[in-house]
Amino acid sequence: MHILFIGYGKTSKRIAKQLFAQGHQITAISTTNKTDTEICHLQQDVKALDLNALKPIDLAYVLLSPKESSIEGYRQTYVDTVAPIVKALQMHTIKRIFIVSSTRVYGADEGQEVSDLTHLQPNDEQGKLLQKMEQLYQSAYPKEATIIRPSGIYGESVARMIALANKTTSYSKCHWSNRIHIDDLASFLVFLATKECVESSYIVSNSKPYPLHEVIQWFQKQLNLPLLKYEPNHVSGKKIYATALQASGFKLSHQDFFQDYEHLLKK
Repeated sequence: MHILFIGYGKTSKRIAKQLFAQGHQITAISTTNKTDTEICHLQQDVKALDLNALKPIDLAYVLLSPKESSIEGYRQTYVDTVAPIVKALQMHTIKRIFIVSSTRVYGADEGQEVSDLTHLQPNDEQGKLLQKMEQLYQSAYPKEATIIRPSGIYGESVARMIALANKTTSYSKCHWSNRIHIDDLASFLVFLATKECVESSYIVSNSKPYPLHEVIQWFQKQLNLPLLKYEPNHVSGKKIYATALQASGFKLSHQDFFQDYEHLLKK
């Protein structure tokens, strides 16, 4: 197959490497120059996308990240890019297009359980913009579009968690956190590329929600820091379960995130 990546960051590179090893032709679009030898790279502005010179594209991945997390940053990155991408792909008869969104579209923030059957109810503007993006792709590709909603992606660095461990002295809520290792996210997207029948959307998470204060305390113990004082007065976050992923037959390689964190701390 000829597979197109729109956005070529850390996750895309992992997916592309596996698909190239399987014998697929890979083309990637990004705004910065890339040096990967196994792909054909085109440096383009997504809003002025031109795919006319490419051989027919069979499958596409859209993995874009905003430069800033503001409302305008989300609008420009997620919503404003849909029309030019759809227009550029018109001359290609794609069999499947995977669009990476976020579990932010569910909106739940009071400790509720969320699964693939949960209705979308974004509770902030960024979540609403992500939902709008999803709707636009689903309208353009009612049969071909599959929405991917990862929870917190980890596996590259623990710098953020170390910073939290250093600065957090008290915690006043039970905040449920969720995560998926970047390698598992990439492998699942490779797995879906070879399946004949896929769902219209998938949550991608390890289905092991965990109180964030306990994760921070774990880091504090590893770093010999004072433990935060836990005095909860409310519950926040959500407990995410990737029910469609589990039903697909895909097996996660990273089942113990504390073990992964320990490995990253030793780097």
